[in-house]
Amino acid sequence: MKDTKLLLTSVLTFMLATSAFAEEEQTNDSFEGLNRKAFVFNETLDNALLKPVAKTYAAVIPDPLERGILNVFSNLNEVTNILNDLLQAKFAHAGHDSGRFLINTTIGVGGLFDVAQRAGLEKSEGEDFGQTLANWGVSEGPYLMLPFVGPSTLRDAPSKIIDSFANPVAYMDHVSTRNSVRALDLLAMRADLLALDDVISGDRYLFVRDVYLQRREYLVSDGAIEDDFGDLDDY
Repeated sequence: MKDTKLLLTSVLTFMLATSAFAEEEQTNDSFEGLNRKAFVFNETLDNALLKPVAKTYAAVIPDPLERGILNVFSNLNEVTNILNDLLQAKFAHAGHDSGRFLINTTIGVGGLFDVAQRAGLEKSEGEDFGQTLANWGVSEGPYLMLPFVGPSTLRDAPSKIIDSFANPVAYMDHVSTRNSVRALDLLAMRADLLALDDVISGDRYLFVRDVYLQRREYLVSDGAIEDDFGDLDDY
């Protein structure tokens, strides 16, 4: 857990030191005024509620259990990966991700342990419906900062809704349990990103925007471009 955070912090430090941002004029941010207001709203909500709770969570939950919880939600996301692999006709990827899901769900105790990785099935970069639409030729559209949701684009925003139906959590019959599981997923993810907060400097809006857009370009192109930001798409 701590190794992951150290690695992410190192990546960000290097990126900031080398000023590896995309040029602003190349970015379609035609709604920047509204986006910045949504960003301030999200930051205020995070600082007032989510971040303090995440700090408490990280302090109370032992690192092995914290990693296990992240593994469980990562395993559930394999279902989304598999479906989008198939929609993009990436059948080898679908087989790989299916193997990971089956092994980790069974031997890995519902995904608590990433047994598949130890067996040689490394976690893939993942696929989502936004990437599927890009594969089908749908253009990215302008950058959007969505209240409560975070960075997106006109293409990716509705895709998040589509992908939510692929997640097994959506089919839990008990509403309060389903909402609790989703809240735990959000909390675990936020706690995993606490180490990044003190690294980000300068205009935080531009930082988050450029991280998101470059990461999305990297994922859509299946790694054909250099990704300066590493595993930061959730941020």
